[in-house]
Amino acid sequence: MKSKSSLLERKWIWYDVGNSTFTLLAATLLPIFFHTLAADAGISETDYLACWAYATSVVTVIVAVLGPVAGSLADFRGVKIRIFALSVLIGALSCMVLGFAAHWIFFLLIFVLAKTAYQLSLVIYDSMLCDVTTLERMDEVSSQGYAWGYIGSCVPFVAAVAVYVLYAMLEILSMAVASVLCCLITAIWWLGWSLPLWKSYEQKHFVSEGSQSILRGFQNLRGILGELKKDRKVLWFLLAFFFFIDGVYTIIDMATSYGTSLGLDMVGLLAALLVTQIVAFPSALLFGWLSRKIRSERLIAVCILAYFAVTVYAAFMTRLYQFWILAVVVGMFQGSIQSLSRSYFAKIILQEKSGEYFGIYDIFGKGASFMGTLLVGLVTQMSGSQNMGVGVLALMFPVGLLFFGFSVRKQGEGN
Repeated sequence: MKSKSSLLERKWIWYDVGNSTFTLLAATLLPIFFHTLAADAGISETDYLACWAYATSVVTVIVAVLGPVAGSLADFRGVKIRIFALSVLIGALSCMVLGFAAHWIFFLLIFVLAKTAYQLSLVIYDSMLCDVTTLERMDEVSSQGYAWGYIGSCVPFVAAVAVYVLYAMLEILSMAVASVLCCLITAIWWLGWSLPLWKSYEQKHFVSEGSQSILRGFQNLRGILGELKKDRKVLWFLLAFFFFIDGVYTIIDMATSYGTSLGLDMVGLLAALLVTQIVAFPSALLFGWLSRKIRSERLIAVCILAYFAVTVYAAFMTRLYQFWILAVVVGMFQGSIQSLSRSYFAKIILQEKSGEYFGIYDIFGKGASFMGTLLVGLVTQMSGSQNMGVGVLALMFPVGLLFFGFSVRKQGEGN
């Protein structure tokens, strides 16, 4: 990559390398550390899983409110990078502090703050895709972001797992020290990889009129919702996204806590999730390459069907080797469905209002995650079965595929 635009694409991709390590930490080691704190406080296995699900749901509610407002304000010239920088700083600092939490309630509260800031940074980051590349390259650049994010996050993750082994297996470190080190490694990696984009980003698409205030952000949100009634291709896609991304995000958020609640071996779980990251790297690149030859709509449909099969399989999972199979299959489609959905949405919206639209995108995505984690928590507690709690997610994918078909049809009709 030699051109200035290509260099900016690369720096945009680098932030995926940085932030993905927090995603992996939140999906693997943080539930384990929380499990230890919860067990010390006498909390049962089912209540542990439910509490983690509820905390994740709280994050989605907060981001669903703040995301569109932040996105709307970010559409003004020069504001997008400020909100991005603030979100990264709050998220990384909260991650550092999280390691020092010694009580399960404080741990959950700081986790909510860290993940909220992380999610807000992604609202802005996703909207930057419209500024860093062209319409023709969006599918490929978005796929590269997820691909390099998955493989890049393996570096700090392996270091964090080594720390965990020193604590859990060799008993050289205490849980408190291991938690601090893992969170510090993650926060420094996340912050460091954000700096190139932070320094070089240029906002090319922006609105030039209106006041920059929170009230204005809510007013703009109402305006965008009104526009969605007319732009049916965007509306149908958002409804589809709400349903099919539900299982994707919930599986990411709940994978380790689900395996832990089934009593599966910790080291085996972590190794399987590392395999997910490794498999996701070439898979996301492959789907990015395929998007040059096959319409992204068809590739998204394939990913939806694959995830439906994944959730059905997960409902009957009881052994570690089954978790390994699940990890490999998830790795094949996880980054692909996320990256292609992001770029597909970026291509069908108004570029100058990308912040507002990606704020709405985040509402539908995180709203689905809220519903998914809440359903898992409620069904698990009511039935007493973790498998049944996860199995309910399979119902979302056929509905999502149906609505996605409506969006593609409207796109073909020009609306």
